[in-house]
Amino acid sequence: MTAGEVAGLIAAAALLLLVGLLAYPILKLGKVLDETRLLVRGVSDETVPLLGEVTTTVTTTNAQLERVDAITSNAETLSSNIAGMSSLFAATLGGPLVKIAAFSYGVRRALGVQERRDLERRVRADIKAKKTARRRGAPR
Repeated sequence: MTAGEVAGLIAAAALLLLVGLLAYPILKLGKVLDETRLLVRGVSDETVPLLGEVTTTVTTTNAQLERVDAITSNAETLSSNIAGMSSLFAATLGGPLVKIAAFSYGVRRALGVQERRDLERRVRADIKAKKTARRRGAPR
């Protein structure tokens, strides 16, 4: 064997060793890519039913929100009707009711004043009677 052949053999062995050392990480990377492919497949298999459930939930929620919107609209209509009825009541019966209330207040006040005067007269008469009785019964 000549020196060129030995050098070629050494170069071939070194190349074979280098290829062997590089093959190991490439095989490991292949396994990692296989695991990643399986993980992505599992995520997509789980995501599709989950998206279906989310769609159902959103549809149900929208239906409930429409019902709440209808209820709110009915409450608003009822509120405006009640406001209109109270305005109508105030316009038609409010004036006469105020007059009746004022009249009854005046009558009660007048009766109260009359009762107070009667009470004051009775108290004065009672005090006067007691003074007179004391004067007659008390010796001087």
